[in-house]
Amino acid sequence: MKIAKGKSSTRKDKTEVSKPVEERKVGKRKAAVKADKSRLKLTKKAKLDKKDPNKPKRPPSAFFVFLEEFRKTYKQEHPNVKAVSAVGKAGGAKWKSLSATEKSPYEAKAAQMKSDYEKLMITYNKKQESTNDNDDEDEESKSALNDEDDEESGEDEEEDEDEDEDEDD
Repeated sequence: MKIAKGKSSTRKDKTEVSKPVEERKVGKRKAAVKADKSRLKLTKKAKLDKKDPNKPKRPPSAFFVFLEEFRKTYKQEHPNVKAVSAVGKAGGAKWKSLSATEKSPYEAKAAQMKSDYEKLMITYNKKQESTNDNDDEDEESKSALNDEDDEESGEDEEEDEDEDEDEDD
């Protein structure tokens, strides 16, 4: 029995051709495409890993300020519970049950930490700008010195070529 090709199957083929290569169904080759995508993700992660260790850490939110304190009390009350997720769930439930007045001291601490962080970031950014300016100046001066060296070495090479020509005669 022959299966006739209808219009629907040709339309699918045309849409496959119009798609980018990465999105086409290619059978066994599809795994190779996925592997390429995973390599791209790794290179992005490698770029993100180049963080400055001197950069100030972002301040915790009011919830995390609360969670630091809650974690200590929870561990004392439940010494057998080792799972981080259990502490997090209990802390989240407790945070939701707190009223606005009960949350206010944690929010005040978080606001104070945020203002300190902003001050640190201002000083950090100033240091970064000054070091970048110095680096740019150093690179410019090095390139100028290299240009002068190239000019001098070019003159020396011409003299060496003249001596070589004299020896050949």
